[in-house]
Amino acid sequence: MAEIKRKTTETDIVLSLNLDGAGKSEIDTGIGFLDHMLTLLARHARFDLTVKCAGDTYVDDHHSTEDIGICLGAAFAEAIGSGEGIARYGDVTLPMDEALVLAAADISGRGHLEFELPTDTPKVGGFDTELVQEFFLAFTRRAGITLHIKKLAGTNAHHIIEACFKAAARALAKAAAIDPRLGEEIPSTKGVL
Repeated sequence: MAEIKRKTTETDIVLSLNLDGAGKSEIDTGIGFLDHMLTLLARHARFDLTVKCAGDTYVDDHHSTEDIGICLGAAFAEAIGSGEGIARYGDVTLPMDEALVLAAADISGRGHLEFELPTDTPKVGGFDTELVQEFFLAFTRRAGITLHIKKLAGTNAHHIIEACFKAAARALAKAAAIDPRLGEEIPSTKGVL
């Protein structure tokens, strides 16, 4: 579990995360579509997540989206700790109607994002679709996770992005899960992640 507070001139965020949760969430980012995606992420990962963000959305949604990604990444890294006994790797290919998205995660200590999620739609509602990549980039850098996200099929931007968040959630849940075969072992030949 972890709680992160981040206050800048652009955002004021309080976020808590429980990796051993039940998928409960209380999300208030000031951005309706992002609230929906974070609710899906919590439910499909079975993480308990609360997010409260007051941001400069009168400018646009960029600062809030990126800073929430930073906070979620920091909380994830803190909650994982040294990584003793975790599976480390997780992947899923997830359908959402006509959309199909692959996500693969490595809790490696090395933040890296490979992101291929093209859409022909610049906005879903009022949300800029390019901010999905910004969110995951901020998350992976701060969490120290390698994450690959790739669209395999899809035409509806809402479905594609929803499949992305659900797939990432499922992959992260698998990677963060305790592997009973490992005991307190770190899942790396280096002895540390």
